[in-house]
Amino acid sequence: MSFAEIAGHKKNIAVIERILGSARVAHAYLFSGPEGVGKQKTALAFIQHLFCAEGRGCGSCSSCRKIASGNHPDIHTVLPDGQFIKIDQVRALQKELSYRPYEAVRKACIIDGAERLNQSSGNALLKTLEEPPGNAIMILLTAAVENVLPTIRSRCQQLAFAGVPADDIEALLLARGVDADNARVAAALADGSVARAIDFCSDSSGTDRREMIERACRISRQDMSSIFAFGELFDKEREKALQTLELLLGFWRDMLHFHSGAEAAVNRDVPDLLAGEAARRSSAAIMEGIENLLKTRQAIQRNANVRLAMDVLGMKLAV
Repeated sequence: MSFAEIAGHKKNIAVIERILGSARVAHAYLFSGPEGVGKQKTALAFIQHLFCAEGRGCGSCSSCRKIASGNHPDIHTVLPDGQFIKIDQVRALQKELSYRPYEAVRKACIIDGAERLNQSSGNALLKTLEEPPGNAIMILLTAAVENVLPTIRSRCQQLAFAGVPADDIEALLLARGVDADNARVAAALADGSVARAIDFCSDSSGTDRREMIERACRISRQDMSSIFAFGELFDKEREKALQTLELLLGFWRDMLHFHSGAEAAVNRDVPDLLAGEAARRSSAAIMEGIENLLKTRQAIQRNANVRLAMDVLGMKLAV
């Protein structure tokens, strides 16, 4: 994974390249920004440059090839186990980092979902962040930096990642062979997330997207079962819920634009659905819906019960 393969983030990449050039690599970094914008790819490219036999992320040496295949023995990844990253996971990581590297000059770890370190696991990680054994490098990733424990934030060098511009995402999709119309719509829908844009280009994505929007729009106060059937779709499915909330936020904004006469719709490929649903709601109701969608997203990012949060949202979106 070279820096050239990463869409956008030129300023952050320039910062990392200056760090590599100065040989003053910190023990711990915190990369923050929306899901799917390239934080993990940038972290891997950073580590690849550190581990590369040529010192430049050549892509052809043994170390670079192993990183590309996700099979380097000196890179360790920690993901949430259920709702949180647990203290046993942190202790297992500390044990791994205490061993000498197999091949590289140091070990590296990526903690994906740093906002989901709870008080006990976060506290257990603090000393390791300050003084990783064997000069290891630790890169923490988060989509909700405000939810990361302050004691964790204070021990990391921080880099904030914004969403990737739609033009850059569209260019990347075109380079992957996506046709121009789909690339334009997917880039607009992705809200800065390359991963989301690629997912939108899957064969079933367009159908699934329309079906999910229609289900949300069909929720009725006269039919309570429609409210709970909607919430049931997301039972313990945190990532699915967050992706759906982004999708619905885009559609509700489009309805607001429709009311104002603007033509800058993201969901331009479903004009009939957009016009019909906008006609059923006042501008005030649409703005209230946007506010409720944003509050639900924030609650789920803060580890609220997903099913309950989506049930409550369904009650508020019902017409």
